Amino acid sequence: MRPILVLLHRWCGLFIALFLFTAGLTGAVISWDHELDEWLNPHLFDAQSAGPAQDPLQLVDALEARDPRLQVSFMPLALEPGHALGIFVDPRIDPATGKAYKLGFNQLGVDPVTGDIQGQREWGAISLSRENLLPFLYKLHYSLHIPEGFGIELGVLFFGIVAIVWCLDCLVALWLSFPNLRSWRKSFAFRWRQGGYKLNFDLHRSGGVWVWLLLLILAVTSVSMNLERQVVRPLVELFSPLTPSPFASRTPVTLDEQIVPQLDRRQAIAVASAEARRLGWQAPPGGLFHSAEFGVYGVGFYAPGDDHGSAGLGNPWIYVDSRSGELAGAHVPGTGSAGDIFLQAQFPLHSGRIIGLPGRILVSLLGLVVAGLSLTGLVIWAKKRRSRVLADQRSRATSQAMA
Repeated sequence: MRPILVLLHRWCGLFIALFLFTAGLTGAVISWDHELDEWLNPHLFDAQSAGPAQDPLQLVDALEARDPRLQVSFMPLALEPGHALGIFVDPRIDPATGKAYKLGFNQLGVDPVTGDIQGQREWGAISLSRENLLPFLYKLHYSLHIPEGFGIELGVLFFGIVAIVWCLDCLVALWLSFPNLRSWRKSFAFRWRQGGYKLNFDLHRSGGVWVWLLLLILAVTSVSMNLERQVVRPLVELFSPLTPSPFASRTPVTLDEQIVPQLDRRQAIAVASAEARRLGWQAPPGGLFHSAEFGVYGVGFYAPGDDHGSAGLGNPWIYVDSRSGELAGAHVPGTGSAGDIFLQAQFPLHSGRIIGLPGRILVSLLGLVVAGLSLTGLVIWAKKRRSRVLADQRSRATSQAMA
């Protein structure tokens, strides 16, 4: 049994090593993506004019009137003092072609006083420029920037498969780390003084054992991040009922086939706010998105600046059908079935935000650990492969000498 598991660990490890090395290093950085992005690109995030800020809804109305090619897909509904209005946009349909306009950007920083565009970029573009660095690393983390094909996000799908193999390899590695009860202490020890290959081996084996549960959590949540609809939701539903989601129950269309809303933003906010009051929520409407692919508005309820959720399971959202104006569902952290709460916890666990700042620090350090385990594993494989090659060469030389 053990030789089979050793072989399985070797080939699983070789398959995922370079991908996890990349994901680990980028994960260590993007734990702080918002802070680093604001520091690198103040023209996108800091207001450049002094004076009273306009209402965000009025700002986006004016923006869309000036450039009818675009429609705002996400916007904050309240602004932090001194901050620009950071929005995301989608293209509208070009009447001349029947296809979506080619904008060349999808994110804007708008001066909250004058309404002028301070900066723009294509979030996720393949570029290492100062403006695109953090979005580039973020997308690299979960997709390697592998392009779409056959209507599928191939990079997201492939990284999801890598995460499934990682889950399997975590279980195999734990079994191999404890060959018997008598030597369990060795699996936690590091031979610091001996250095060299022995220390490299201990860093790989014992280092993985010390943080094994955290690594498994990262692996499982990675599957959830990339393959929720395809794998995780169907599996969870085998054990627990799930509250219907407008994104799980609807088939998305492309932006060339986008669903044109019959409801405007203010109407969507009014519908969602009425439902929030009925539910007894105290937080104000803090953010609004519109998905032209799903035909859904989403209204988030949180204080200004807390759009990412400082701790816990995140912020509550209410979804409204963009054509009928009917409620399409809600995301209420900490409520629902066991399966609902399990799914709600996936991103907060993966990002560490479930326990706030300490969790983000921990996840950042774990990213370095993942990269280190991948590197030490490759060193072990290269060392053993070299030993096998040399042994084969000596065996052939001996056979030839005896012939």
